[in-house]
Amino acid sequence: MVETTSRRRNALITGASAGIGKAFAQVLAEHGFDLILTARREERLRELATAAEKRHGAQTLVIKADLADTDAPQAIFDQAAAAGRSVDLLVNNAGYGIPEDYCDTEWAVQGRFIQVMATAPAHLTHLVLPGMIERGWGRIINVSSLAALMPGMAGHTLYAGVKSFLVKLSQSVSLEMGDRDVRAMAVCPGFTYSEFHDVIRTRESVSAYPGFMWMSAEDVARQAYEAMAKGKTVFVPGPANKALALACRLLPDSLLGKLSAQRQIVAE
Repeated sequence: MVETTSRRRNALITGASAGIGKAFAQVLAEHGFDLILTARREERLRELATAAEKRHGAQTLVIKADLADTDAPQAIFDQAAAAGRSVDLLVNNAGYGIPEDYCDTEWAVQGRFIQVMATAPAHLTHLVLPGMIERGWGRIINVSSLAALMPGMAGHTLYAGVKSFLVKLSQSVSLEMGDRDVRAMAVCPGFTYSEFHDVIRTRESVSAYPGFMWMSAEDVARQAYEAMAKGKTVFVPGPANKALALACRLLPDSLLGKLSAQRQIVAE
């Protein structure tokens, strides 16, 4: 549960319109947080906001934004501040994949990917940390991936790299905070039931993987919340994902590289 405080705490969630972001919004509302919801699809955000208000009494603020815009993080932060909302918990969740090989895409496509997946989370983290330190409490959850803990994969060239960046960002921020009650955590899910694979056009191929490898977005969010409450810095949800992460630590790099080149290592 959220610690007793003189006011309700606010959670800012990016990419909140679907998938893990939507699940985080529901879980955090259940635990007494008010919500600042941002994504590109405003209609979905408003539906989520209405449900959270009715079911959990959460006060909500909807901010339509596209994190591919370099000015978006500051604009989101400023709109929240103008509405009298501090950010006590930040969930950097917004993300997607590029299924084409690196050389088959224009740099502008890859540049936008880096902006959404790495620069925007780092920028938002930089914006909210001073207030968290001043208030004496803060949490940042960076939605990374099991791919961050594995070798680089053939295809989706920058995906593992930006997800690894979120792990290192979380670790470094937590170390910098020292004994303050301000912490960051990277959650590293594997295959998760969401729109992710439909958007990147890999639904048909990943559907061949067995059911035990999959988790619901709700289970990922709930387990991540519990891990955050326990002070984890890097968290892998689900037994199958934990086993894969352990295997990647134990197997030799030469073998992992061959498997990756053959696209036999899988991670969301």
